[in-house]
Amino acid sequence: MMALMASEETRTVETRTAMSPSDRGTTAAASASETTPGAARTRAWATRLVVVGIVLSALNLRPAITSLGALLEEVRDGLGMSGSVAGLLTSVPPLCFAVFGVTAPRLARRFGPAAVVCAGMVAITAGLLIRPYAGGTAGFLAASALALMGIAVSNVLMPVIVKRWFPDRVGSMTGLYSMALAFGTSLAAAVSVPLTDAMGGGWQPGLAVWAVIAAAAVLPWLPLLRDRGGAAARPHEPARESAREPVREPVREPAGGYGALRVTRSRTAWALAVFFGLQATAAYITMGWMPQIFRDAGVPAGTAGVLLAVTMVMGVPLAFVIPRVATRLPHQGPIVLVLGACGLAGYAGLYLAPAGGAWVWALLLGVSNCAFPLALTMVGMRARSGPGVAQLSAFAQSTGYLISIPGPLLVGVLYQQSGGWGLPIALMAGLMVPQMVVGFLAGRDRTVEDEAAR
Repeated sequence: MMALMASEETRTVETRTAMSPSDRGTTAAASASETTPGAARTRAWATRLVVVGIVLSALNLRPAITSLGALLEEVRDGLGMSGSVAGLLTSVPPLCFAVFGVTAPRLARRFGPAAVVCAGMVAITAGLLIRPYAGGTAGFLAASALALMGIAVSNVLMPVIVKRWFPDRVGSMTGLYSMALAFGTSLAAAVSVPLTDAMGGGWQPGLAVWAVIAAAAVLPWLPLLRDRGGAAARPHEPARESAREPVREPVREPAGGYGALRVTRSRTAWALAVFFGLQATAAYITMGWMPQIFRDAGVPAGTAGVLLAVTMVMGVPLAFVIPRVATRLPHQGPIVLVLGACGLAGYAGLYLAPAGGAWVWALLLGVSNCAFPLALTMVGMRARSGPGVAQLSAFAQSTGYLISIPGPLLVGVLYQQSGGWGLPIALMAGLMVPQMVVGFLAGRDRTVEDEAAR
């Protein structure tokens, strides 16, 4: 993969040599500093580090959540939680993502995106190590919040780093880190129960072991701590991934920086935020409660964890394919509708025959959950400038995660009050319909800069 990135970078430099004389004159100053062998080698190594950092960071953006989902019953018993408190626990991730994610653009402007993501990986490592041994529900929640704070800022800044370092490969790089994110999600869901059994049956080591991967994700960002993000981006080069993608004139970044774009004036930004919120609701209900649905239907605990892993692992290939397809379409709405139809079919199966067709329902819900990489791709496509992507990413994710907070909690309350999964599954299916509507609207070919300027 790193060799591929280097070869693509070489082709980009070669393409510039075929420019017209006037174009060469326009970009001579920017190109001169990059043609020296030392500068080229430095940039090549920096690019490789960014790719490694993106992949390792993405691997750590969900294990804190899915490892808990697989061991939720054991954690509930160990800490003496009721169903409602467990529902609150599954609502903590979107709450933290909303609260802390909104600070990411300001932190990135001051310290640089690489430094903020590095700090985020440190926070994830510390939170995962502390929470199993914090003692009591309050300590568990506080340590979980620390890990989720690191995840929140990294969630927001991943599209920003991709846009700055790989402006002409937004779809493919979004697909790469979405694929790594899906792999880390499914891995934690699949092996948390077996790891717990192998380490003596206590749930504490089964949760704490994921701090090892988080610690490894800190390392690639250390040489990039002084980077402020300006060297990699080339605003004068329009980002295109295919001949079918319309060419937009490059925009100048506003003098006011991150605060200059009034993203709340954009209808597309609001549609994207609601779409993000509803798909996050479905994802966190799935990650937090789906193993319990299968276990209550008579599926063994280990198999229920594997079923969740199957749901998550569907995102590994599809998270790479869907963003690349999305960047080649003028309207991403049809993809939204296909994913939503798979979700409705999966919920219907969970309601009618949760154990009998468990593997089919897990596959269908896995396809439906690929709305997440699609939403990330649309964030990169609906804004033209670096600050625009940063603000849209922070707005869509923070607002979206606020919208998603009640969902997992409400599922826990309905489950406890009704004594079954009929009402919670009906709620999940009902939320899929507005998700399809707003996702279709967010997929229209327009930019938030244009809408906010009207």
